[in-house]
Amino acid sequence: MAKKKDTNYRCDFCGRSSDEVRLMLPGLNGCICDECAEHANEVAKEYLRRLEHLEVEEIDMASLPKPNEIHAFLDQYVIGQERAKKYLSVAVYNHYKRLAQKRGDDGIDIEKSNIIIVGPTGTGKTLLAKTIAKMLKVPFAIVDATVLTEAGYVGEDIESLLTRLLAACDYNVEQAQRGIVFIDEIDKIARKGDNPSITRDVSGEGVQQGLLKLLEGSVVNVPPQGGRKHPEQKMIAVDTKNILFICGGAFEGIERKIAQRLNTHVVGYGAGNRVSKLDREKLLHFVAPQDLRSYGLIPEIVGRLPILTNLEPLDRDALRRILTEPKNAIVKQYHKLLEMDGVELTIDDDVLDFVVDKAIEFKLGARGLRSIFETIMIDVMYQVPASGEKTYQLTRDYAARQLEKSNFEMLSQMQ
Repeated sequence: MAKKKDTNYRCDFCGRSSDEVRLMLPGLNGCICDECAEHANEVAKEYLRRLEHLEVEEIDMASLPKPNEIHAFLDQYVIGQERAKKYLSVAVYNHYKRLAQKRGDDGIDIEKSNIIIVGPTGTGKTLLAKTIAKMLKVPFAIVDATVLTEAGYVGEDIESLLTRLLAACDYNVEQAQRGIVFIDEIDKIARKGDNPSITRDVSGEGVQQGLLKLLEGSVVNVPPQGGRKHPEQKMIAVDTKNILFICGGAFEGIERKIAQRLNTHVVGYGAGNRVSKLDREKLLHFVAPQDLRSYGLIPEIVGRLPILTNLEPLDRDALRRILTEPKNAIVKQYHKLLEMDGVELTIDDDVLDFVVDKAIEFKLGARGLRSIFETIMIDVMYQVPASGEKTYQLTRDYAARQLEKSNFEMLSQMQ
């Protein structure tokens, strides 16, 4: 029973009397005031939350998404790229099974199979990674290889890429050691020449050497807040043997390496022009580990990325579908934006065809679709919300005028 304003009671936590607080709660052998009770409740909740978080959830094989289910989920957001989806679905599913395996007497230890994805810019490498992260039961982090340098140089240390994985699981080391890391722009750390460097290549070959221990599996000391290491800093030890690494890169110009290996010509003359062009569009399908070595990845890195797949260049039909079909399609996003202002947007079909044609003409890929749409819609998004209109129809003539007015073609050619 709670007593109020009784000078005979005094809080055993803060020492204040019942005259100094709103409520005093007496117990068998002492009292606590309302403020101390509230603070104790917050401390208890935080402790229990951290205790629950430290417990690593066991992988239940029965509830795991099967490869075809992972593939179906990717289909909702990513158009085409069936081969890459299949490879990713199987790799992620096998990663789950590897974590779920029981250490028995059979002596069989399932090894992880890191993946490398090769594909032109704008074909969906990063989108695949972001999409698959939405359905995973393990921590997932996307990092950019372009900022990595050798320790002691301007940039980020190799170990710092694990900081994002730790942040994704609130610095729970046990969970982070079962996670997945997507390393984007892996081609940007290729060494600059065909021969091994006799000097320091601090953002290329040197970084590849540093990545070896992470990819294969070792205990790495990670700065707790990212950034540079210093002697007085307390490090977090992370074992990477159960972390799955997925790498992606455009590998611009690797078609020439593939063509040389296949003893074909990327550029032809006369009657062979059409055949050469068709072959070039399909060359990435024949990419092999030796092509990555020729491009500038050291053999040790290639060996630690045993699964190699590619993304196909997007054709006109795929680009058209990207505009309207995925859950987060560009057209759906603009419909939503204007709908929030009470405006119903109508887009003519020939506008979509016009946008796709320009993306192909400027060789911008799927990423270019948004750039073109942003350029076309900027005046509409500026004027319509305050105009009081309830409907707006976007026509091809208006779209063409907007691109011409913004000098989009000239800017695209200069990039």
